[in-house]
Amino acid sequence: MDEPVTSKSVTAIHKIVFFILLLVCLTPYISIPLALFMGLAFAILFRNPFPEISKKTSKYLLQVSVVGLGFGMNLFEALKAGKDGIIFTIASVFGVLLLGVLLGKVFKLEKTIAYLISAGTAICGGSAIAAVAPIVKAKDTEISVSIGTVFILNAIALFIFPILGHYFNLSQDQFGTWAAIAIHDVSSVVGASAAYGEEALKIATTVKLTRALWIIPVAIVTSFFFKQKSDKIYKPWFILFFTLAMLANTFLPIPEIITTNILWLAKKGFAITLFLIGTDLSLKVIRTVGVKSILFGVLLWAFISVLSFIVITVL
Repeated sequence: MDEPVTSKSVTAIHKIVFFILLLVCLTPYISIPLALFMGLAFAILFRNPFPEISKKTSKYLLQVSVVGLGFGMNLFEALKAGKDGIIFTIASVFGVLLLGVLLGKVFKLEKTIAYLISAGTAICGGSAIAAVAPIVKAKDTEISVSIGTVFILNAIALFIFPILGHYFNLSQDQFGTWAAIAIHDVSSVVGASAAYGEEALKIATTVKLTRALWIIPVAIVTSFFFKQKSDKIYKPWFILFFTLAMLANTFLPIPEIITTNILWLAKKGFAITLFLIGTDLSLKVIRTVGVKSILFGVLLWAFISVLSFIVITVL
C-alpha cells in the first residue's frame, strides 16, 4: 500500500525542485530573463520553501554581481556614458516624483503609497522604496503594496523592452540609456540590457548606478516633504565598490582570464538573483497590490518610458 503524501513530503519536493532550478540557472542555456520566468513559474506552481533566506540572498547577491560588472568596464567610457545620461537622469527623477504626487491625489491613493511607488519609479525600484520608507514611517502593508507594484512592472519590462528595442531599431547606446531610465530595479535593467547586447549592458549599468545615487538627496528632501526626521538613510555602498572595480580594470594589469571569469560569475549571479526574486511573486502578492496601485504605477512607468524614448531617439 502506497504511503500517503504528507505536507513534509510536499515541502521536501519543493526544496528539491528549488535547488535543481538554482543549479540550472548556472548553465549557459539560461538567460537572465528566463531565470526570472523560472522563478515566477515556481512561485505559481509551488511555494518558496526559503522566503526569508531568498530575500536576503537576492539583495546581497545583486549588489555583489553589480560590483562584478565593474571589472568589465573602462572608466573613461563610463564617464562618457554617465555624462550623456545625466540630463535624462535629473529630469526623470524630479519629473516622476512631481507627477507621482499629483497623480496620487487624482487616484485618491494613500499619500505614503503614492510617494513610495513614485520614488521607486523615479530612482531604482525596491532600493529607493526601502530608503524612503522609514522616513515617511510607512506601514508594512504600504511597503508591500509599493514593492509589489514595482516588482510586477519590473518583470514585464524585463521581457518587453528588448523586443521594443529591436522593433524600433535602437542602437546599443540608445537602448542602454532608455532601459536605465525607464526600468525600475538594477536587476531588471541589467537583465534587459544584457539580452540586448554587451555595449547596451555597459551603458545601462553606468547610467542606472548614476541614477541610484539620487537615493540620498531624495531621501533628504523626503524628510522635509513629510516633515519628519530619520537618522537612518539607505546608502548604496555597493556603487562605491562598483566604481573601485572599474578603476582597477582601467588602470591595473589584470589578466583577461580573471576579468572574464568575474564577469561570467556576475551574470550568473544576476540570473540567480532574478530567479530568487521571481519565487517571491505569488498570486497573494498580486492580489494585495490592487488594481488602483497597479494602474497608478503603470501610468508613471508609461510617462517615463515614453518621454525618455522620445528624448533619446529624437533629440
